Amino acid sequence: MIDLFNNIEFLFPYALAIPFVFLLCQYFCKEKKQSVYFSNMQMLQQASKNQAIIVKAIKFLLVVFLSIALANPVKKDEIVVNNNKGYEISLILDASGSMIEANKFKHTKDILIDFIKKRKNDRLALSIFADFAYVAVPLTYDKKSILELLKYVDVGIAGQRQTALYEALFLSSNLYKNSKAKEKIAILLTDGYDNANTIPLDVAVAKAKKYGIKVYTIGIGSIGDYDPLVLEQIASKTGGKFFQANSVEKLKQIYEHINSLEKSEIKAQKYVKKDYYYAYPLDIAIVLLLMLIILNRRYS
Repeated sequence: MIDLFNNIEFLFPYALAIPFVFLLCQYFCKEKKQSVYFSNMQMLQQASKNQAIIVKAIKFLLVVFLSIALANPVKKDEIVVNNNKGYEISLILDASGSMIEANKFKHTKDILIDFIKKRKNDRLALSIFADFAYVAVPLTYDKKSILELLKYVDVGIAGQRQTALYEALFLSSNLYKNSKAKEKIAILLTDGYDNANTIPLDVAVAKAKKYGIKVYTIGIGSIGDYDPLVLEQIASKTGGKFFQANSVEKLKQIYEHINSLEKSEIKAQKYVKKDYYYAYPLDIAIVLLLMLIILNRRYS
């Protein structure tokens, strides 16, 4: 509970002055009413006094919680990346239907998750492809977001019938358009042939070369499952390397090899994640407003 209120800030703190203005108005701007006198005045005065105290308390609390909601409380979590050496790595994952065979997708994803967890100072991106390709996460230091997303990535998320391999390479290459990193790396994992025919191979390779990306291609499964000549061509033309991963251990060795590459100097950057909490005081204010309406109707 205490941790919830740590690092809480208000985007509009001046709104917190509203309750004080309300109290001043209550004191100096009293409503003038006509007086009606009854014989048993003392009893009526006591009853109305108790009712007035309850109504005033609810009104004041209503104003307090509305002002807190207007002040917009947020909790900031700062992610600071220090000056260090690291990589910029684009992970390109095949999620086509054939990856479900022999648990290839599960094994690949498990090793990918382990690989991401070890990337302390690296910027990572994630692209998925099958019938079509898309960038799931652009280059970021926020590994938690990628790991969280990977929990929900499964075979068929981008279709199951085709393999848009070249399109995936082309799209992921655009992530490096403004990059100044010394080592730009793309790791392309697939167990199939490109049969989507959306982007020509030479166009995809040219795009990777344009931004100086070393593409490490990984053929998963048996050689008959994928086209080793195409994967070798992509890797050799971009300065990367082609690997045949016919086992989990082989896939682990490939990631270890990538770890041994020259790292780039990465400048310190700071990211701020904001969680907004205005809804909580607003909900309380709504409940108080309903109570006030009910009490006013009852007393009237």
